Amino acid sequence: MSVGDRYTPTGRRIRLTAEDTELRIGTVGAVIAGLEVGGVALTEPIAEDARPAYCNGIHLAPWPNRVRDGLWEHDGRAQQLDITEPERRNALHGLVQFAEFEIRHSDDRSAILGAYIPPQHGWPFSLDVEVEYRAEPEGLSATHRARNLSAVPAPYATGAHPYLRIGAHDVADLRITVPAEQYLDVDDRLNPLGVEQVAGTRFDLRESRVIRELDLDTAYAALTPVDGAVAWLDAPDGARLSLIQDADWRFTQVFTTTIWPDAAAAGGLRTAVAVEPMTALPDALNTGEGIAWLEPGELWEGSWALRYERSPR
Repeated sequence: MSVGDRYTPTGRRIRLTAEDTELRIGTVGAVIAGLEVGGVALTEPIAEDARPAYCNGIHLAPWPNRVRDGLWEHDGRAQQLDITEPERRNALHGLVQFAEFEIRHSDDRSAILGAYIPPQHGWPFSLDVEVEYRAEPEGLSATHRARNLSAVPAPYATGAHPYLRIGAHDVADLRITVPAEQYLDVDDRLNPLGVEQVAGTRFDLRESRVIRELDLDTAYAALTPVDGAVAWLDAPDGARLSLIQDADWRFTQVFTTTIWPDAAAAGGLRTAVAVEPMTALPDALNTGEGIAWLEPGELWEGSWALRYERSPR
C-alpha cells in the first residue's frame, strides 16, 4: 500500500495490491481510479491530473442515480435538493461525489475511506458514510457502510459508478449479459415511468449482446444471479469480468457512451460502458424503491465485487 502526498483532482491517491492485482483509489468521491490484474486493465483508468469523466468510479450516497427536479417530500414538507444535472433538472448521484473522504484505515491490501454528510439543502439529516476497498487476487471488493447520526430516522441508498473494460480489447467488441427480468422505463430526462418486462424489448440482456449494438442508460431489476454474478462482460479471447452484488443490492444500471474524452489514441471517440451496482432505483427518494430507513444510530452495511476470469487461450 502507498498513499500519495500530492493532492490531485481526485484527492490523494492510494495504491493497494494483492498478488498481481493493483487497485488505485482517490480520496475525492472515494473514487476507483484504476484496477488491473496481471497488467490487464479492468476499469477505465483516471489519470492523476484528470477529473472522473462521466462520473467514472465515484461513490454514490445517500442515493444513486437521479431525484426528479431534486424535489421530494419528508414528513409533509417539500425538500429541495441542489440541481446538479442542470441539463435534465435533476439532483444526480447523491452528495459525496466531490467530497474529500478521510483515510480511516489502510494497509497493503485494503483501505477504508469515510465522510460526514451534514444537513443541507433538501437533506435534513446527518450521516456518516464509508467504503472499504480491498484488492483481491482476481479483482476487488467494496463494502459500503452508513450510520445515521440524526435524532430521527434517515433515508439511505448507495451505489458505485465503475466503467468496465477488459485490457486492450475495444469495449465495443465486448459482450454484456445481465440476467434481469425487468428494466426501468424512463422519460427524456431519464426519470422513471415504470418497471417493465425485458422480454421482447431492446433492453433484454439475458442473452449476451455486443456492446457496440447498444444504446443504454437503463436500470435493471428482478436480477437472477448466476454463480453470484448479476452482470458480466466477455472478451473475444474468452476472458470475463463479473459484477457480484449482495442480495440487498437489488438493481444494476448499464450506461453506454460512444464518446470517451480520455481516449486520445482513438481521437477522443471510443465506446465505454458503466455497470453500476445500486441498492435503489432512480428517484427512490420519491418512490421509496430500495430506500433503507435507518433508525438513529443504526449502521447499514453491504458489499459488491468485481471478479476477473483470465483468458483460457
